[in-house]
Amino acid sequence: VIARVKADPRLTMSCNVSKIVDISRAFLDTNGAEKHINVKIAPAKDWKKPLPTHFSDGMRALAGDLNVCSRRGLSERFDSTIGAGTVLMPFGGQYQNTPIQAMVNKISCEKGETEDCSVMAWGFDPFISEKSPFHAGYLAVAESVSRLVACGAEFSDVYLSFQEYFRRLGREPENWGEPAAALLGAFRAQKELGAAAIGGKDSMSGSFEDMHVPPTLVSFAVTTAKTGDIISNDFKAPGHRVALIKPEYGPDGLPAGESLKKVFARVHELIASGRALAVSTVGAGGAAECVMKMCFGNMTGFEFAADAAGEDVFGYRYGAFVLELADGGEGEYILGRTTEEKTVRMGGESVPLKELFRIYESRLEPVFPCNIQMPEEPVPAFSYEAVSRPVPAVKTARPRVLIPVFPGTNCEYDSARAFRLAGAEPEIIVVKNLTSAAIGESVEYFARRTAQAQMIFIPGGFSGGDEPDGSAKFITAFFRNAAVRDAVTELIETRQSLMAGVCNGFQALIKLGLVPYGKITDTDSESPTLTYNVIGRHQSMLVRTRIASNKSPWLARTKPGEIYTVPVSHGEGRFFASEELIRKLAENGQIAAQYVDMDGRPSMDVRANPNGSVLAVEGITSPDGRIFGKMGHSERAGKG
Repeated sequence: VIARVKADPRLTMSCNVSKIVDISRAFLDTNGAEKHINVKIAPAKDWKKPLPTHFSDGMRALAGDLNVCSRRGLSERFDSTIGAGTVLMPFGGQYQNTPIQAMVNKISCEKGETEDCSVMAWGFDPFISEKSPFHAGYLAVAESVSRLVACGAEFSDVYLSFQEYFRRLGREPENWGEPAAALLGAFRAQKELGAAAIGGKDSMSGSFEDMHVPPTLVSFAVTTAKTGDIISNDFKAPGHRVALIKPEYGPDGLPAGESLKKVFARVHELIASGRALAVSTVGAGGAAECVMKMCFGNMTGFEFAADAAGEDVFGYRYGAFVLELADGGEGEYILGRTTEEKTVRMGGESVPLKELFRIYESRLEPVFPCNIQMPEEPVPAFSYEAVSRPVPAVKTARPRVLIPVFPGTNCEYDSARAFRLAGAEPEIIVVKNLTSAAIGESVEYFARRTAQAQMIFIPGGFSGGDEPDGSAKFITAFFRNAAVRDAVTELIETRQSLMAGVCNGFQALIKLGLVPYGKITDTDSESPTLTYNVIGRHQSMLVRTRIASNKSPWLARTKPGEIYTVPVSHGEGRFFASEELIRKLAENGQIAAQYVDMDGRPSMDVRANPNGSVLAVEGITSPDGRIFGKMGHSERAGKG
């Protein structure tokens, strides 16, 4: 118990026996001393944007617009799959090119399964805000809520949080007019939609000398949903009609609240019934931006209808939705249709998707690179079919797996959960390093528990911040301790048990020599290693990996040639070894998996092989396969 609610309307707090706070509730309700300021709201300037004269020029300009173009090179620097709960990846479609409009993540469960997920999206247009903070405040709310609806969430239980950022206000009534107008616009949207802002953060210090931030009110909308409700926004296939569902707009250009709620209900009905295959809400670039990005995910073409109005294609249509329909779309305003031809077409004008995508991705390439050139030489596809596999000397129905946690490890819960679902009994052991005595205790405890375990799994993360001079140094030092080394050797050689590591754990296994040599040994210049990604930064995405060998007991239920999609998240995942050594490993069935392209071929292309691993090697094993290391986070894959 930390407090009690009493009838006496006073807030009291005590420290030991001394009363240190005693304030009346009536005083708290005043919010302290009253403050007053004069506010002068400037008339709104015309915030409508001009429409392009030619369709093809408009599409090219849109693809290269800084507010529309690809941010993939920035997004991939952040781990999008940690926690094993990501429902929608940052980029959708088989080519991972369609940016999602809302964050959807399963509610974290240490044990068991859930279909419940949190959904969050934002809305803000700085160009409208510069012209009219009032209109921008309203539209920020409308856009943030529309993004939730577009991914399948229901509008009925949406809440908001505002992030506000304005110039230094001083005592000038005109300066105060900017936040006042923005908040009034957002408040009108809340009243009309019945959606409350229950949190927020404001800052009134966005000035440096005579430079000021644009008036900024970002609306964040949050709600919950079931994983089965969620829909992605990439076009699924050619030959489908695409509808534009939009609300009524008032004389001020803003969507009417009641009409907007009816649109939300209609869109949700189409998603829930299965009629809608992909949905996107219209943003700053209009329906043209929606269509272009929806095309990129699976490189599906699009042709606008002959009667599609220019304002509906390129103009502001906040609160409107673009929907790919599974049926004929009767009763809907048809914007166009998806096509086999990989172009975006309107009337007699068309632009190849490849050209649009090149403009779209290259705009920020000098700042956040993501398309570096790699050698195009062919990479051999290794294949090794196991005839037999080693078995443990001591068998158990529910094997115990030890999961050591080092400073910087972040995958222990994901790994333990995956093992638990597979029928093992995981034990997470935190390696304590605050004092030398704590390290000694951790060494002793881990060695003792190893004697009772059947598996050791080293999870991913960034142990020691990947410093100094490369990753997994602390893990390696721990396992080279005499007591731990002896216990691990006994586990592997006497009891014929298993060991594995993913990402940071793979790095440790390689530096210890456990892969590819099968025992803790001193490595030298001839040993394989893992080094920095060729692109020079962290990479987070989904990759396709082809099973090259099923010699390992870890891969007993796979077959060479099978392809699995797995998440990666690492800055130092480039496998490097001499080609001679790699071919020896391949002959012995120790190359477990390779990165492959969309055609299933091992590749050096950075989109398929994000770290630039030599001969596209993703994972290797010890000589008998019982020790397995890989970069892809297989433990993060699961239902939903």
